[in-house]
Amino acid sequence: MTSAASENPRNRADALPKSWNPSDVEADLYERWVAAGYFTADLGSAKPAYSIVLPPPNVTGTLHMGHALDHTLMDLLTRRKRMQGFEVLWLPGMDHAGIATQTVVEKQLAVDGKTKEDFGRELFVDKVWDWKRESGGQIQGQMRRLGDGVDWSRDRFTMDDGLSRAVQTIFKRLYDAGLIYRAERLVNWSPVLGTGISDLEVDHKEVEGELVSLRYGSLNDDEPHVIVATTRVETMLGDTAVAVHPDDERYQALIGTTVYHPITGRQIPIVADDYVDPEFGSGAVKITPAHDPNDFELGLRHNLPMPTIMDKSGKIADSGTEFDGMDRFEARLKIRERLEAEGRVVGRKYPYIHQVGHSERSGEPIEPRLSMQWWVKVEGIAKAAGDAVRNGDVKIHPASQEPRWFEWVDNMHDWNISRQLWWGHRIPIWYGPEGEIVCVGPDEQAPEGYVQDPDVLDTWFSSGLWPFSTMGWPDATPELAKFYPTSVLVTGYDILFFWVARMMMFGMFVSDDPVLTAGKNAKQVPFQDVFLHGLIRDEHGKKMSKSRGNGIDPLDWINEYGADATRFTLARGAQPGGDLSVGTAHVTASRSFITKLFNATKFALMNGAQPGELPARDTLTDTDRWILDRLDEVIAEVDAALDRYEFSKALEGLYHFAWDEFCSWYLELAKVQFAESEERAASTRTVLGTVLDAVLRLLHPAVPFVTETLWQALTEGTEGESIVVSAWPAVSGATPDAVAERRVSDTQKLITEIRRFRSDQGLADSQKVAAKLNGIDTADLLAQEAGIVNLAKLTPAGDGFAATASLEVRLSTATVTVEIDTSGTVDLDAERRRLEKDLAAAQKELAGTTGKLGNEAFLAKAPEDVVAKIKTRKEIAEGDVERITARLAEIAKLAAQ
Repeated sequence: MTSAASENPRNRADALPKSWNPSDVEADLYERWVAAGYFTADLGSAKPAYSIVLPPPNVTGTLHMGHALDHTLMDLLTRRKRMQGFEVLWLPGMDHAGIATQTVVEKQLAVDGKTKEDFGRELFVDKVWDWKRESGGQIQGQMRRLGDGVDWSRDRFTMDDGLSRAVQTIFKRLYDAGLIYRAERLVNWSPVLGTGISDLEVDHKEVEGELVSLRYGSLNDDEPHVIVATTRVETMLGDTAVAVHPDDERYQALIGTTVYHPITGRQIPIVADDYVDPEFGSGAVKITPAHDPNDFELGLRHNLPMPTIMDKSGKIADSGTEFDGMDRFEARLKIRERLEAEGRVVGRKYPYIHQVGHSERSGEPIEPRLSMQWWVKVEGIAKAAGDAVRNGDVKIHPASQEPRWFEWVDNMHDWNISRQLWWGHRIPIWYGPEGEIVCVGPDEQAPEGYVQDPDVLDTWFSSGLWPFSTMGWPDATPELAKFYPTSVLVTGYDILFFWVARMMMFGMFVSDDPVLTAGKNAKQVPFQDVFLHGLIRDEHGKKMSKSRGNGIDPLDWINEYGADATRFTLARGAQPGGDLSVGTAHVTASRSFITKLFNATKFALMNGAQPGELPARDTLTDTDRWILDRLDEVIAEVDAALDRYEFSKALEGLYHFAWDEFCSWYLELAKVQFAESEERAASTRTVLGTVLDAVLRLLHPAVPFVTETLWQALTEGTEGESIVVSAWPAVSGATPDAVAERRVSDTQKLITEIRRFRSDQGLADSQKVAAKLNGIDTADLLAQEAGIVNLAKLTPAGDGFAATASLEVRLSTATVTVEIDTSGTVDLDAERRRLEKDLAAAQKELAGTTGKLGNEAFLAKAPEDVVAKIKTRKEIAEGDVERITARLAEIAKLAAQ
């Protein structure tokens, strides 16, 4: 192939900047992609469909490392599928985040001394919408910084009219099917927020509390009494029983009797239940059904009264005691003081470390509280969600997560869907003047005089519809026809039970909806694959958190290292179900890799490299055939890994191929070929350009900005307009050349051994020395000799050559002896001092490892992998001592001559 670029090879190289500076390129390049419509799905396309819906971030949120990982992996998948010829829809959107958003706006009002009640519900909701329009969605700009190739024309918000219609539709369908009901149950109550919250909005933290042992019943040891222990003394105001294990011999005579309650004065029953652990404490526990989830279940089994003794703000109320009106924590102290005065406190343990649930949003300890709420009966739809995985209709990656999935959906409790908030989808239940109840659908009106339920729906209710509500359900739309079910859901394993389960349940509930099954011959699942990645941890493996101060803002990384380096770091560490540790060392390594790629491309362009039709294989060198065969292998390996969502394996393989094989070996050997002849140089330019083109395409989904920039320069005038819409590389189908692979492998081994030998001899990397290569002909490496000599920094042996050192390298077919004359090239005194220092370090390492391996106490306690590592270190130290000692002996001989 001949072009202006190849005739004047420096033109394209000069078009690139002197160095890669991401901030100069990324923002403008991203907006050009969006303006070109590369990310906008074409409903009229005949291409096969591939779709992902973005897990909707909160409208109050900003990009954190978990988002950055999610988004990087989804972008990688969709960019690759687009290049593979699929019509891709990556649909973005945001969640209205009921509690978080309402809290933000309430805090703004509080600055002016106002509360939401000062405005009333309607005006307050208007203010939330105003905030959303002005300040919400900051994360969208950050998504652009990261390079998310989402279809912005289809951006969705859970409170949009269309999605609200979907929420009202499915609520009515579930209600009419008898799957939504109202009941008084125990919920996670936030006294600060004044609402029940979901399990996902509860952070369980270890706290220092106090375990107090209290005496119920008589203070006379000869009369009936029991000892109970509690960390929540204040809840005893709501006690309705004491429970013991039915087989506990100590309490057989008391089971079925009553015992005196020391605060209320009531007689409460002693009941027997298997829930009680007879080994813990006294084996007797106080039962407060309205303020503890386990007690609530026990209370149901024994038909116990369930008095609520706290109001919505967490203050004691209606207990009929002097503690009414006190905050729950004040009451805890005052009740304990009173009981101490009466001699009923028989033990106190402080500090007592235990887990306490805290409200994620407001920070205070949550209060399990009996409350009238709306619930979804999940048994049937949860079973359908489990069966979808059991039947193989939905595949979870990694499969090792399936048992956790089944354990959850097979034992799921009914779902509390109501929240005592003003911002959110209001429950479409209306009450008549005579207590009538009617559920109103999206195209219906409540009867005159009816009043709507004040609660709103749990945010997870609307986000559970996300895969199909965002595409227009319940209406029939072209998006649903082409892109539903979605191809894959990418998310962290930590919300498998919360969000994924709800989407599966709702998806299976409407799976036979004609809108979803039109033109399709089966019920529709919401997604075909679920890929679960792990949590991001710091470089020491610790969970990132504000309290530890080890969190990383991905925007800081993008600003300092670029989006590509940030993305590559995350994708390279992502594997199914596994946590990944990241830190500065990881992202700087990624930046170095991108710099290496940039410099390699610039070198290739300076030498006229350009992809094109390859010459006949029999005219290529061993080196050319080897790199082309390795490229085929890497393409196949990357495809197989990405098809299994093994991102880490795919990116690790690409990293080592691009750096270790392409840059470190092929480019260096290509320099020799460029110098041979114009014919050989032309052939090398084409091979180099072709391999580089494929490498850039393979890397593009992970590092889109630098690959686009380099690819545009490499393919100028010969390829399409953007790497975004270029074709994904395919294997060539050529038969691998085993002989070429062997010769190049032998060449690499020989050069590596010579370099190591040179280092041992104290030669500088750039210093050339005279040498003879004996046996290179029998090793079948004559064609590689020029490359070996060049890369090993050798010069031909001239007249009077006298070897001062020699090296034998055993290759696959023969042994090559390398003779080197180092006379006059090494400062013997300086080299001796350096080696003596190295020998002392090696001897110290040998002594330390030998001592540990000789310590029986250490060996008995140390893990096997630790012992194995120490054995390896000892072997290396032994080799270093032997090698350095031999070299010192050689220097002594040379010095004596």
